[in-house]
Amino acid sequence: MVQKVAVIGAGPSGLTSIKACLDEGMEPTCFESSDDMGGLWRFKEVSEPNRASIYRSLTINIWKEMMCYSDFPIPADYPNYMHHSKILKYFRMYADHFKLLQHIRFQTSVKKVTKRPDFPRTGQWEVVTENKDGLEERSLHLP
Repeated sequence: MVQKVAVIGAGPSGLTSIKACLDEGMEPTCFESSDDMGGLWRFKEVSEPNRASIYRSLTINIWKEMMCYSDFPIPADYPNYMHHSKILKYFRMYADHFKLLQHIRFQTSVKKVTKRPDFPRTGQWEVVTENKDGLEERSLHLP
């Protein structure tokens, strides 16, 4: 039986979590509250309520080789110190390359995560999410 796993957030760590689950033969579902992937690396002209944001001119302060995923190098023509728009583009390339987007439920907020009564035996959690259609509850594993 395939283990179903919940991943919360489609930022840089969420993307690698989805990929790691797929590599291990699991079935991940990523819940992303916004309408896009990238987490904090998505610049918004107007900040969204209750969501941190980067600023327009943000450039990373580490070499691209230090921040890239080990299994997906940053393109050679990208500058060493990248603007946030290049970082987001890199995350999109990563998600496209490993076919991660099909595992993400956008505009779906995680409202509650609790251990199921049979957790010691199953390792499963109750995950309650909310989207435009309302609340949904399911039993999943967390990485």
